Parts: sequence; structure tokens; C-alpha cells
Amino acid sequence: MYDLPELAAANDALWSAIAVRLETLGVDDVPDALTRRGRLEAIWTDPRLLLSQTCGYPLATSLRSRVQVVATPRYDAPGCEGVLYRSAVVVRASDPATCLADLRGRRLAVNDLASNSGMNLLRAEIAPLATDAHLRGRPFFAGVTITGAHLASVEAVAAGEADVAAIDCVVWAHLLRLRPGLTRGLRGLAWTSATAGLPLIASATLDPAHLAALRQALAGVAEDQRLAAARAVLLLDGFEFVTEAAYAPILALEAAAIAQGYPSLR
Repeated sequence: MYDLPELAAANDALWSAIAVRLETLGVDDVPDALTRRGRLEAIWTDPRLLLSQTCGYPLATSLRSRVQVVATPRYDAPGCEGVLYRSAVVVRASDPATCLADLRGRRLAVNDLASNSGMNLLRAEIAPLATDAHLRGRPFFAGVTITGAHLASVEAVAAGEADVAAIDCVVWAHLLRLRPGLTRGLRGLAWTSATAGLPLIASATLDPAHLAALRQALAGVAEDQRLAAARAVLLLDGFEFVTEAAYAPILALEAAAIAQGYPSLR
């Protein structure tokens, strides 16, 4: 999920090291390279899936019972705490807004309506503002555009095509470091609440022995000093082996927004 062109070599190095460890542990038919083509939903639900990364929102909704959680990465980025992450609500540096309430009537860019960071976390923050007794029933935003990616949302705000977007804090940290020309005219207005970060998943049919091998391989690459440079590029601080229950707060945020009469960003 974090695979900007500038990060591809580091992701490839990490996968190569994982693949070697899996083969050493007796796992057969380990792919030599990462799959970067194809529809994400089709990849995630492929019964042959060995390892991928998804967003917490689909894990808790459309992928529920169709995949299993292997591990959750820890990232060394502002907004992260252990396996928890949040979104930066990003506006142009020249925007006079000082709080989220000031965004009423602005144009919103969203990477995907099934995104925890781009949609769900922001919806939870906007719900009490959008359902204020004096303004109930009125759209909070002037318009909502689906961009297809966090990078595209940032580009839309920078270009003046949108006014605000909620950006995964790991993506935001990468863009601040790698794309200063893009982010120079932007600023973070606020942070959302935090939930468990983007999980690594495998097919629900993957047997327990292979699942254990995956976790052992991940633990190994997290400690391998030969991969320190790759991990630093990826802002990767290690992995924790949590269960799917760690993602329940994502649905709790959704339920709270719905209960407040704000089921979707508008």
C-alpha cells in the first residue's frame, strides 16, 4: 500500500528477504517478485494469496472472513503510535482555516470511499460538526471528489482542484520527505483519531504452518541489519502480531457517525 516509485526498490529488497526466509522454512512456490498489477480486490480475495497489505476498513467490512491478518507494521512517522496510525487533514498553506469546523463549504478530495484513512477517520471527525442542530440536513462540504489515491488527493489540493483531504499519516510523511515540491504549499490542519494501521494479510485458506512461517520471516527481516537502510526508507519500525479484533474500533467509528446522522461524507 505504500509503494511510491521512490519506495519500490526498498519494498523489493524487503520482499526478497522475506521470500528467502520462507523458502528456508519450507514454503513452496514463493513468488520471486511482488505483484503490482491487477485489481486490489481480486488480489486480496485470491485463494492463493500468500501476503499482501490492505486497509483496515475493507478488512473490517468487505474482506471479513475472506482473509486472515498476518501482522500489522509499526511505522516511524508523525501520527503513528505503535501499530496505531491516523490521518492528517491537509489544506493549502494559505487556507485561513484554523479548525475542522472552518472547512464547512470547502471541496473535499477522497482517495476511496472504502478507505479508513481517507474516508472513515475523517467522517468520524466531521459527523458532530455536520449534524449540528442548526445545520442538520445540509451538506458539510461543497463537493466530494473521489481521486483514486492519496497522492492524487494531495495533488488535487495543491492544484486548487480541492480544498481539503484526509491523508494517511505514513503517506503524508513520505510525501513531505520525497515530494517537497508538491507539499511545500500545503499544511496539516488537524489529526484524526487513531486506529490500527494497515494490516498484512493472507488468504483465509492459508494453513497455520504457512502462517507461522510468514510471521517468523517478518520477525527476521525486522531485525536483519542488512535491511536497515530499506526499513528506514519505508519508515518501517517492525511488526506486531495482532488479531482482527484490533480493527473493531474502525467499525465503532462508522457506527458512531451513522448514529449521528452522517453515514457518508457530503
